[in-house]
Amino acid sequence: MAARSNMPGLPRYRFLITLATRLRAPGRDVLTASRTGRRPAGAVLSCLAVFSVTAAMPAAASTPGAAHTPPSCSQPSRNSPPPPPGPTTVTTIGQAYSCILANYYSGPVLDDRLLLAGAFAGLAQELQVLGADQPDATMPALTGSHDSDWTAFAAVYQQVISKLPAADVQQAGAATITGMIAALHDNHAHWQYPQPSPPGTSGDDTYGLGINTSPAPGLAENAPDEALPPLTVTSVDPGSPAARAGIRTGDVITTVNGAPPFTDGQLSPGVFSLLNESYPQRQALRITLRWPVTGATRTITINPAVYKAATAMTSRLLDGHIADIELPMFYRGSASQVLAAISSLAKTAALHGVILDLRGNGGGSVDEVTHLVGALEHGTPWSYDCTVTGHCTANYPDPATPLLHLPLVVFTDRNCASACDAFSGAVKDLHLGILIGTRTAGGVSGPGTLWALDDGSFLSLPAEHEVSAAHEIINGIGVAPDYYVPLTASDLASGHDPDLAKALTLLGG
Repeated sequence: MAARSNMPGLPRYRFLITLATRLRAPGRDVLTASRTGRRPAGAVLSCLAVFSVTAAMPAAASTPGAAHTPPSCSQPSRNSPPPPPGPTTVTTIGQAYSCILANYYSGPVLDDRLLLAGAFAGLAQELQVLGADQPDATMPALTGSHDSDWTAFAAVYQQVISKLPAADVQQAGAATITGMIAALHDNHAHWQYPQPSPPGTSGDDTYGLGINTSPAPGLAENAPDEALPPLTVTSVDPGSPAARAGIRTGDVITTVNGAPPFTDGQLSPGVFSLLNESYPQRQALRITLRWPVTGATRTITINPAVYKAATAMTSRLLDGHIADIELPMFYRGSASQVLAAISSLAKTAALHGVILDLRGNGGGSVDEVTHLVGALEHGTPWSYDCTVTGHCTANYPDPATPLLHLPLVVFTDRNCASACDAFSGAVKDLHLGILIGTRTAGGVSGPGTLWALDDGSFLSLPAEHEVSAAHEIINGIGVAPDYYVPLTASDLASGHDPDLAKALTLLGG
């Protein structure tokens, strides 16, 4: 799902982590979701680059042993570029802790010990990675009192980092906040520290390999147990390192630097992450590929690099009377583009139906979902955002959007995530069309709100969790298609699309 700001004019987004890095220039509106195979600049929250930070005041000095309240976080401003990033200190960690308790979905009923245990676990793991574990790096006794527990945690944390080399302190702080966020087990709760961009890049540049895969990074990150072999290339970005190396749609990745991506049917996160390098990482990869049509294998060497990747929707006319639209993400303006493309095709033929291909759609703007559902339904909520106490706010389709009055088929897969989950759920619950393909990703906990911390980093925290139009939970489950039609590596390699064949049959193509 997404980053959201409560300030007027800032859209809500829904997203999952994806491969490669989309680079955006400061001062430009940026999407928080991308196709499989890309992710926003140096981070999950690419839109963070357009906001400036209103830094919180450092924590006031307190009497030793006395409980004190950590500083609060702040809403970002988009009126000026963000300041340079600063160190992630104990004050920053306390800010994140306080921010979660005050603003996260379950904050009003959340046991603070869950957060602090996750934070300390992140710290302890980082100490082991750094080879700097300490005998006194032990979680303090906690009571469930927010302020007292924070005071006890902060004292131990400061004691631990005082013994670390200065070069390791930032890594320890980052690992601590990352562990705290991970304790929420929420696919739309994120922390991101500003990352550098390659020199000379523009807002439309992407950094990465340009390989889009199934399973996708979002599924691998949020539900690795559900990722199933083989690791298949679903598409390759034109002009990317992968395209230049000759990687093809349908290729099966059998090893990365000699290690298989799956072992005994279980995804190997370390191997998978090698395909997800972010700048300034630039490790050369040896990827062995199997061509499913012949069984032949080949090994290529590839490095991530900057390239320009197209994300716009595409349209075509099939069988003379069916509009076929492929939408890679719900980017700003995408709903209007889809509807304009259908209108344009309708001027050349009497349309019998519409195919909307959302396979690999990683999510995007909630406003775009609202707009597009408005072309299919008026007056009935397409989803609800609910607080932890059970109060739900209905999300209605855009009533100003003219209805299409055309049969609709939607293609889905396990890479259809977040806003794509939400749209698919609306189509199924409200009987707006037919879903063909496989179950969606189920990564749609709730729209996030952006909060700025004093080190220049940001939290994205859902204040509500989403349920679909029929009040069922999609998050962690996904939306089941009306017709289960999986797309295999052999299908991709041979150019055969069983989803399309089924849709044409249903629409009379």
